[in-house]
This record gives sequence, structure tokens and C-alpha cells, in this order.
Amino acid sequence: MQDVKSEGEDTAAAAQSGAPDTAVLQSVSSASNPPATIPRPLPPLVEAGARARTRRWRLFAGLFVVILGAAGGGLYWWKYHQVPLPAGIASGNGRVESDEIDITPKYAGRVAALLVDEGDLVKAGQIVARMDTRDAEATLQKSEAQARLAERYLEEAAATSAQQQTQQKLAQQEFDRTKALVQKGFSTIELLDQRQQALDGANAAVRAASARVSEAEQAIAATSHDVAYNKLVVAEGVLVAPRDSRVLYRLVNTGEVVGAGAKIFTLLDLSNIYMTVFLPTEEAGKIALGAEGRIVLDALPGVVVPGHVTFVSATSQFTPKMVETRSERDKLMFRVKVRVDPEVVAEHLASVHTGLPGVAYVRLDPKVAWPAQLRVNVPK
Repeated sequence: MQDVKSEGEDTAAAAQSGAPDTAVLQSVSSASNPPATIPRPLPPLVEAGARARTRRWRLFAGLFVVILGAAGGGLYWWKYHQVPLPAGIASGNGRVESDEIDITPKYAGRVAALLVDEGDLVKAGQIVARMDTRDAEATLQKSEAQARLAERYLEEAAATSAQQQTQQKLAQQEFDRTKALVQKGFSTIELLDQRQQALDGANAAVRAASARVSEAEQAIAATSHDVAYNKLVVAEGVLVAPRDSRVLYRLVNTGEVVGAGAKIFTLLDLSNIYMTVFLPTEEAGKIALGAEGRIVLDALPGVVVPGHVTFVSATSQFTPKMVETRSERDKLMFRVKVRVDPEVVAEHLASVHTGLPGVAYVRLDPKVAWPAQLRVNVPK
């Protein structure tokens, strides 16, 4: 039978013999100095993906640097290679503008029909909307009937007046004859008095008949005014465009009831196309009304549109009202309006668009010639 020793007995035996236990030493060494972790190599696919991402990022960075350099170079070229303007020509940035026209009914009512829509071109005098005027038309018919009735009253009063004038004439003749007979002694004073009273009554009847004629005439005048007013109300139910324009907004729908002065359409007046720019005091003070101008749009850099200065503001912008120093005066800006020639607008109505940015040029000195890039160039 084999003897089994306990752990304590083995340790004691080892201690007595003085021989170190190898297992114990290895355990202690592992606890004090843990083994270093050896990195495991990445799989080939993961390593290839990382290298590809790195190459892409480097490519993107290079492209960004190239684009940034090109933009800077373009800006440098634009700044130092632009053809400078002559001393007698000023310029400013602005947008194409036009006056707005609100189409509104004069009287409240229901919208019966809308004949145009947003974006449509309309001519001066063209009907753009109709209001429901059936109630005004009924009132017009009533006033016309009253006018006809007043005319009948006038005819009756005139006939009555003619009758009373005839009776007055007869009464006057009888009075005259009786008076002559009384003077000769062939008639009595009593009969003369009767003839006098009859004549006075005939004169009063003539005056009354004349008053009725005048009253009928005034009634005709009143009914004529009513007819004219109701005709105006009916006519105002037809809304027309006052000028050649483009429909900017449609603000109501058919069948809606609107009040007097409510906006139905907003139109852009195409007969007055202009660009507003702001120029400093040094240049604005040299501009004369009617001075020649040019407009170049960003969307059409090759098109040069002719125009004229129609307005120079009398007040400055962007600075306080009272300035005392030269540096402050240099900041004064004045609003200048350059209007496109109406003939050019009339030839290109379908191409006119407001809100487009561009540059307006103004010739301060009429003796200065326009440079080649600002000569009129409008395609037919």
C-alpha cells in the first residue's frame, strides 16, 4: 500500500532538505512579473482597408489644397486683371426693381372670376378679374325706371303748365274787355271784380304749374345721378391692369367675399424697370438727372442694358444726420436710381425679371467714352 503525504509534509520536507521547490519559484515569479502581451498580427483584409482609407484621406486633402489654391488664384486674377473704369464713370451693386401695383375693388363684393394667374404678362387695359355686380345691376335698373317715371312727371307738369297758361290768357282777355265796358258804362263794377279774381286765380295756377315742372326737372336730375352712380358701381366690378405688367401675387380665390380696397392681385409695372445703387458723396454730387447709365446683370454678364438716371436722393444714407469731420463725410452714401430705357423693356417684356442682382454704371462726365466692355449689347 502506497503512503500518501500531505502538502504540509512535502513542504516541510523540502525545507529540511534545503532544495528549492521549482513549482513554487515559478509561481512567485509569475505573480511579480506578468508575461508581456505579444501583439497579434492584423488580418490581411483589415490592414489593406486601413491603407486604402489613409490614401483616400490624403487624396481628399490634396484636392482641397488644390481647390483652395485655384480659388485664391482666381480671386487674385480677378482683382488685378479687371479692366479699370475711367475716372468719369461710377458703379454700384443693386437689384433689378419695379413698382408694385395693387389691384383692388372700389366696393365690397364677391369675386366672380379671376382671369389671370401669377407670372402672367398683362397689357394695359386688360381685364384681370370681375366682381359679382348683380345687386348693383338691379339697383341700376331701379334707378333707370325711376328716371323714366320722372320724365313722365315732367311731361305731365309741362302739359298742366300749358293748360294753366291758356286759362290765364283767357282770364286776362275777359278782364280787359270787362274793364273797357265798365269805362263806357256798359258793364258793372261787380263783374269787373269777378274777372279780376278769375285772372288772379289763373296767374296762381300758372305759377304752381311752373313749380311742378321745376320739381319734375329736379327729380329727373336726381334719378340721372343715381343712374350714373350705379353704372359706375357696375363698371368698377371689372378690374383692369392700368399698365403693361406681370402678375406677382394672386391673393384671393374665386367666390371669396372681399371688402373695399382688399388686394386681389399685385402686379409689377414693367414700364418702369430700374436698379437702385448707393454712391458716395464724391460721385453722387457729380450726377445729373438724365445722365447715361448701363446695367449688367450677374446672370447675363455679356449683356449690357442702356439706361438713364431718373432719381438722386436729396438725403444721405448710412450716416448720422449731422457730421463734422471729413472722414464722416466720406461715408455719406446717396441713393441713385438708374432706369432701363422703356424701348428696350418693351422689346423684351417676356425676359424681364425683377430681383436679379447686378451692377449699375453711371457716366459722371458726358465727355468720357464708355469702355468696350460697357458698350450697349442687348440681343434682339
